[in-house]
Amino acid sequence: MSSIAVPPQPEDSRPLLQRARERFGTRAIAIALALLIELLLALLLLTLAPDILTPPEETVPMKTFGVSPEPESAPEPPSEARPAATEPQPTTRAQSRDADTPPAPAPVVTDPPPAPPLLLDIPLNSMPDIGSIPRRPAAGPAAPARRVAGPPAPGPDPGDSRRVEGRGPNGEPLYAASWFREPYDSELRGYLSTARPPGWALIACRTVQEYRIDSCTLLDEYPDGAQIGRAVLAAAWQFRVRPPRLRGQYQVGEWVRIRIDYEIDSTRVR
Repeated sequence: MSSIAVPPQPEDSRPLLQRARERFGTRAIAIALALLIELLLALLLLTLAPDILTPPEETVPMKTFGVSPEPESAPEPPSEARPAATEPQPTTRAQSRDADTPPAPAPVVTDPPPAPPLLLDIPLNSMPDIGSIPRRPAAGPAAPARRVAGPPAPGPDPGDSRRVEGRGPNGEPLYAASWFREPYDSELRGYLSTARPPGWALIACRTVQEYRIDSCTLLDEYPDGAQIGRAVLAAAWQFRVRPPRLRGQYQVGEWVRIRIDYEIDSTRVR
C-alpha cells in the first residue's frame, strides 16, 4: 500500500485582523469590539464602586443586664412556741420592694398670677391735663460731704428775731415785728374809717433808720374787699418798729411782717 504525501500548506503571512475580516466580515469585527468595550466599562465600574454591591453590615450595640435574684433572708428555724415562723419573710420582701420603688416627685410650687391692674372709671370730659402736672427733676448723684476746717459756725442767739412764714416782694425772708412803739388809736382811726370791720390785714415792710419802715406791700387781708389792707398801708408811715436782731445785732434793711386786727370797737397790732 502506497502512501500519498500531502504537501504542507504554505503559512499565511497576512495580519490577524485582515484574516478575520475576510473570514467573518466587517460587521462581526465591529460587534466584537463593542462587546469588548462594554466588558471593560463593566469591570471599571465594579472596581470603582465595590460598596454598591456589598452593603455595609449594620452593627447593633450590645446591652448587658444582670439577672441575679434578690437576696432573701434566711428562714428562721421552726419553733413549737411560734407556729407561724415564716411570717417575717413577706415583710422583708415588702421592704425591698419599697426600696426599689422610686420616690414620688415633689410637688412644683408656682407663684400665684399677679392681680389685674385696677381700672379707674373716669369720664372723658373730666380727664386731667397731663401737660399741666409739674415734672419732678431727675435726682443727680449726691455730692460728697465737705469737711470744713476750723471751729463750727455759731448757732442762733436766744435773743434773735423769730423767722415767720412768707417772703418779701423779691423773696426776702420775713421776721416777726418787734414794736419800738405801738401805733396809737388816733393814728389808725382816720385811715380805718373807710374800712369795714371786723377783719385783719397782713403787710411786709423793710426797716430803715430811726425805727422807721418803708416799701410796705400787702400780703393778705380778711375779708376780701374790706379795704383794711389799703388803710393799713396808708398809715404805715407812722409805725415805729425795731430792725430784726440776728446773731445778737440789729440788721437795718431786713424785712418784717406786721398784722393789724380791726374790730368794731377796738384795734390790735401784732
